[in-house]
Amino acid sequence: MDTLPYISADQLRIGLYVYVDLPWLKHPFTSKRFRVSSEKQISELRALGEPRFRYDPERSDAGVPPEARTGETPTSAPAREPSGKISGKHVLNKHQQRFEQVDQAFLESTALLRDLNCRLLADSRETLQEIDTFVEQMTQSFLEHPEVTLHLIGEERRDEDIYSHHLNVAVLCMILARELGLPPDQTRLLGQGALLHDIGLTSRPDHRHKIRPEDYSPQERDLYTRHCEQLLRLGKGLDLPEEILSIIFQHHEMVDGSGYPLGIKGEQMTPLARIVSLVDYYERLCNSADPTQSMTPHGALSLMFGKKRAQFDAVVLKQLIRCLGVYPPGTIVKLSNNATAMVLSANPARPLRPWVMVYDERIPKDEALLLDLEQEHGVHIVGALRPVMLPSAVAAYLSPRKRVIYFFDNDAQAGNKGNA
Repeated sequence: MDTLPYISADQLRIGLYVYVDLPWLKHPFTSKRFRVSSEKQISELRALGEPRFRYDPERSDAGVPPEARTGETPTSAPAREPSGKISGKHVLNKHQQRFEQVDQAFLESTALLRDLNCRLLADSRETLQEIDTFVEQMTQSFLEHPEVTLHLIGEERRDEDIYSHHLNVAVLCMILARELGLPPDQTRLLGQGALLHDIGLTSRPDHRHKIRPEDYSPQERDLYTRHCEQLLRLGKGLDLPEEILSIIFQHHEMVDGSGYPLGIKGEQMTPLARIVSLVDYYERLCNSADPTQSMTPHGALSLMFGKKRAQFDAVVLKQLIRCLGVYPPGTIVKLSNNATAMVLSANPARPLRPWVMVYDERIPKDEALLLDLEQEHGVHIVGALRPVMLPSAVAAYLSPRKRVIYFFDNDAQAGNKGNA
């Protein structure tokens, strides 16, 4: 990799596979290496102030050196068909490229969290400083880039399970912090608390799939009560701020008093703990330790809003639904024309009108039809489907994810809604 050639910033062109040799989140991209796909990315690369960038000729379009592409005009947007339809293959390829970039950033982040967790007790001062830096970079990304959006990524992670949970909770909390208008200092404390809410754990308890407190046996409830107390003692031993300690101790409490370990209510919980408690609950519904108990994102939100609303801070719950959309990315839906589709990206302004990829056995998967339901007025979503209900051919075509893992993308809405 060190032998890769360099190009100057003014030689950047669409199609080049470049490397950004800067710390993660010190730049607006979701990965340190990616194929340049827009003039906006070129502008952002040049704005970093770096005089040159490494690039991989073999992974660039046709391996063409940059100087041979100087006269090339920017790639135009794919031609739309009437009623919000768009040429599937071009857009799907771009969606896949973005997915790969976000997925790589997620892998790097979970690896970092694993390393920090392993070093936490041995070198707490330096490790906590690194966690603070990690969260500060995330805070800057979410507060300074209003176009940041969520992506649904990832398959079964096995040994990364607990770190995926931590990162999921942290990412969703940071999105909520922005939408709720929290000041930067509170946002940083929220991010740190979200990453540390299960501090010291390296795996999930076997009975974690029991989400509802009423499902616990007395022995299990006692175990979880002691679990929270142990985490609190550990946090105090690390001299964590009171706001973070409250998150660690209260992240299983509920606004209606049905949680644990103390069964406190409403204002007895700190504002930041109420946010983490809600997000932690949602994340565990989607990613149960027992996969057969996991719910779809739509199903989880429907349960929380329809039957469990009293357990959560109403303002935070509504913001979570607004951020994820009524049909979050990855949800399998039935359309009014009887077609089956998968939601690719949410539309916060029109939560019932996301972008979807439609199953059609007559069309190759890599040319799948994409619909912007905001523009497709004659078609709407009539309901969500569980992936296990899909025929094998439909499941293979739409490829619903085994796990729900959220990560963010600073470039997802850069004037390219069609890139989904």
